[in-house]
Amino acid sequence: MSYCVHCGVELDPTASFCPLCHTPVLDPGQPVDTASPPPFPTERREVPPASKGELALLLTAMLASAAVCCGVLNLFLHPARAWSLYVIGAALMLWLWLVPPLLLRRMPLAARLVLDTGAVAVYLFLIALDLDGMGWYLRLALPIVLWGGACVLFLGLILWSGRRSILTTVTVLIGTIGVFLFGVELLIDRFLYGSWGPGWSLVVLTICTALVIPLVVVRRVPSLREEVRRRFHM
Repeated sequence: MSYCVHCGVELDPTASFCPLCHTPVLDPGQPVDTASPPPFPTERREVPPASKGELALLLTAMLASAAVCCGVLNLFLHPARAWSLYVIGAALMLWLWLVPPLLLRRMPLAARLVLDTGAVAVYLFLIALDLDGMGWYLRLALPIVLWGGACVLFLGLILWSGRRSILTTVTVLIGTIGVFLFGVELLIDRFLYGSWGPGWSLVVLTICTALVIPLVVVRRVPSLREEVRRRFHM
């Protein structure tokens, strides 16, 4: 067994050059073995990617099968209770989350987030139908879903519109969480009591604000920003 004169790696008898540093192998005492197969492939090949259309068809068939089977079973087991709506709604929500992004590669981020929010709203609507709860759905669940979708859409447009640093991402994320929870308590209080009284969400919003202000200051001051990046590897 010979070794590379440049990097010292052990060479196979079939090697005509070093696989590590590509130095030619010149050994008069042991010529290159051209009859034996090389220990590694000589041609670069890639595994063909799976067809996204076939994967989307498979997911559609699986989710539709589960929904139809539960719907048929609901006709024989407890037909007075539409429990199959939970499974059908979950299958529809998963389909909207998974299949359109597979088929539409250049689907805009805003359209994708709106579709995901709509899927959650439809699922809760089916639950409200089963529980006869259109009151809490229209006055509480749907507003919270739309408010959450708006917050996620804001995050998506801010963070994915360009390359953002970890510091910027954390700042926007903390601020959005505080604003979202503030809105959630407002909607819950208006649904339960008819008016809003500041409570736990105001504490959360204050804490988030207290965290965001130093992060904004660090982001605005170049010396502090570089020190944070150096110490925390951001």
